[in-house]
Amino acid sequence: MPSLPIIARLNWYWICQGCGWGLVALFQAVMYAGNRGVGAVVLWTFVSALFVSDRWHRFVKRRGWAQRGVDWRLAAASALVLGPAMVVSVAMAIHVFMRPIDNFGWLPIALLSWTGNFVVWNVAYVMALSLRRASRLEAETLRLELHAKDVELRALQAQVNPHFFFNSLNSVRALIYEDPDCAARMIDQLAGLMRYALQSGHVETVPLAAELDAVRSYLAIEKIRFEERLRVRFDIEAGLEQVMVPPMSLQTLVENAVKYGVELSMTGSEIHIRAWRGEGNTLVEIANAGAIRRQDGSTRVGLANARKRIELAVGRGASLELAERDGWVRATLQLPAAA
Repeated sequence: MPSLPIIARLNWYWICQGCGWGLVALFQAVMYAGNRGVGAVVLWTFVSALFVSDRWHRFVKRRGWAQRGVDWRLAAASALVLGPAMVVSVAMAIHVFMRPIDNFGWLPIALLSWTGNFVVWNVAYVMALSLRRASRLEAETLRLELHAKDVELRALQAQVNPHFFFNSLNSVRALIYEDPDCAARMIDQLAGLMRYALQSGHVETVPLAAELDAVRSYLAIEKIRFEERLRVRFDIEAGLEQVMVPPMSLQTLVENAVKYGVELSMTGSEIHIRAWRGEGNTLVEIANAGAIRRQDGSTRVGLANARKRIELAVGRGASLELAERDGWVRATLQLPAAA
């Protein structure tokens, strides 16, 4: 497990304590400058303020008073307990280290000052707790969102993979009596595809090279079925082997091209699979001769799931578009350059 960055390992409670009370002690050093024993008084004040505020912090934490914001009990304690306690402590230090106290005219100002210090301390303490709770809530929300995304992605994969294997098994059944040798070869190809689907089902993305190998296996199965009616051409730009895509996503698009371009045509169709670099992205296109067919009762689950899975696995920078032009139906997958 990677270690946390240094800034996350720091104890910010004690850092803020030291800086805050250090400023108060520095103010006191300036106020008493030139007096004998001022250093001891300043040090005593600093240590006393740390001790009193830390004891109060632990008490408030046990009682849970700061969980709902600035509670009246925090302000009351600052005025009735913490401020007077520090006035007594500082007066003792002055009496011991500097000079005997014989005039108490400074007492109201000192009480007001130290009460104000602890009111500010309590407000800062509550704000720090609120920010920490908000940060934890944000982290938990993000964790739940990621978990929901993973669950949704797995559910979509569970829909796509059986859909593909159901179609493949239908192809095997069609051949098993006509050409047992071809059916056997088809079963071998299908076993390889099943192995790929099971292994890739545990990850969100796979290298484009692995996905194209699965596509070639699928097309080998369909080639046995359709023979010369299925014609395939690959045009893959060099250097794109490690571009990451959701597993079985290209196979789904190729399956649609076979279903609507080859199966429904008496003469079949060529399927053209291209991949190339665009401007800041990678483009993968599966094209088949023909037209977009909208059949009654067709849910187009495969295409809808492929689009959703790509967005979930790769991010909002990815897209999948289906268009018809120049006598070709083109499914174009766009992936961010970093994908």
